[in-house]
Amino acid sequence: MKTIIVCDAIHPVGFELLNKEENLKIIDAVNVPKDKLLEILPEADVAITRSSTEINESFLNAGKKLKAIVRAGVGVDNVDIDGCSRRGIIAMNVPTANTIAAVELTMAHMLAAARNFPYAHNDLKIDRIWKREKWYGVELFNKTLGVIGFGNIGSRVAVRAKAFGMNIIAYDPYIDPTKVVDMGGVYTRNFDDILACDFITIHTPKNSETTNIIGKDEIAKMKDGVRLINCARGGLYNEEALAEGLKSGKIAFAGIDVFTKEPATSHPLLDLPNVSVTPHLGANTLESQRNIAVEAVEQAISAARGISYPNALNLPIKTDDLPPFVEPYIELTSKMAFLAAQLNKKAIKAIRIETHGAISNYANSMLTFAIVGALKESLGDAINYVNAKFLCDEKGIATEATVGGDSIFKNKITVRITTENDVVSVGGTVFGENQQRIVTVNGFKTDFKPKGKMIVFKNNDVPGVIAQISTILASEKINIADFRLGRDEHGMALAVILVDENISKETLAKLNALETCVWAQYAVI
Repeated sequence: MKTIIVCDAIHPVGFELLNKEENLKIIDAVNVPKDKLLEILPEADVAITRSSTEINESFLNAGKKLKAIVRAGVGVDNVDIDGCSRRGIIAMNVPTANTIAAVELTMAHMLAAARNFPYAHNDLKIDRIWKREKWYGVELFNKTLGVIGFGNIGSRVAVRAKAFGMNIIAYDPYIDPTKVVDMGGVYTRNFDDILACDFITIHTPKNSETTNIIGKDEIAKMKDGVRLINCARGGLYNEEALAEGLKSGKIAFAGIDVFTKEPATSHPLLDLPNVSVTPHLGANTLESQRNIAVEAVEQAISAARGISYPNALNLPIKTDDLPPFVEPYIELTSKMAFLAAQLNKKAIKAIRIETHGAISNYANSMLTFAIVGALKESLGDAINYVNAKFLCDEKGIATEATVGGDSIFKNKITVRITTENDVVSVGGTVFGENQQRIVTVNGFKTDFKPKGKMIVFKNNDVPGVIAQISTILASEKINIADFRLGRDEHGMALAVILVDENISKETLAKLNALETCVWAQYAVI
């Protein structure tokens, strides 16, 4: 039995999800003093933390069994990622759960920048001064918004700004330009086009390329009266240059949620009369905190089971170096391989993946994730992303990544696992930004999320089969959450039945005993 320790406070729904897991031990260490926490850590296989716990050498040395750490949030400043890597611990974060919260805070700052809202509010509410003529602002309508970084957050800000009647220009060297064009914006590779905008907002990670991306020289090129927003990372705008621009009036107003050094209670920007500031509130909504807890817990459960490691920061393939569309395929590939291994539990002879579309450029990396997913059931913690191919060679398991033929999907990966007497194939794709779907099982078309408890049932395609399955499950008080059916031209059908309860060996035996059943297997992803 694996153990998950929760070191810092998370939304209560996180504990609700954890406590539903029958085969996991959960340690609630939220209120445990940090020095005492080190005494409990040796029991843990996976740790969930937030900013209150330093993942330093002492923590890592104490966690002798740790296989993974989930930072429930975006920032990982308190996580010694190199130290994790040296010990073979996978470090993960939760980068998208606060997307909507950050988007809406950006819009709040944009509106404040347009209408001087904070200062008009203070004039009336605090100083009891009624001077309407003092607070003339500008409209968002028909203004041009420059968006630096057009990922999860930047693209959604653009959609909302578009609803205000703004014109959108986006700069992001790492996206397909059609993502901007399709929503009615203009894509540019010339950064000066951004500097010519009425409003500018930034939504990029902080790295060597983006730190001080807006500095003195860039501000000098901007139009007089420009308005700047930063709800992403402190230091993307050079703060000294920003302050000078605000003092001179070159920049009419700035909306800032993040600072280079936090807490920023004595920052020079706080003294200026044309800045709206918030204390890093991008994720501070009730909904966001709930989402963070849910995603962190789901990642911890997957890691404890060895199924997948979503948003891993120190895998051999660095997700920060990948185009955004690739990342969901990492998790999907591992899950498909794990499912395939459960559908045929014989000794594995070969693990192959077939790719179609732009994802083919990353086929060899995807193969590693398929190997770990396929062998996790049999090898447990003995296999990881570093030794995966070595263990395959040692055990005589053939591995191969190939580029497939035509597909109706823009990108698709199919995992094929060959056992002593059969071949199991599972194919999947990703819709939108992260809508993972399994779309084929052994050649049968289907469509379901790779998540949950499921019965996979192959049968002769004759009347009454669904009724027979439903009768057996109803008699065992097992609720059907979803039922997906695929058929072929040879008189066969394959159903994927998602259920809410665990399936016992006895129930599975009853399904396999049905006259129309070719085989039935129970799987959990």
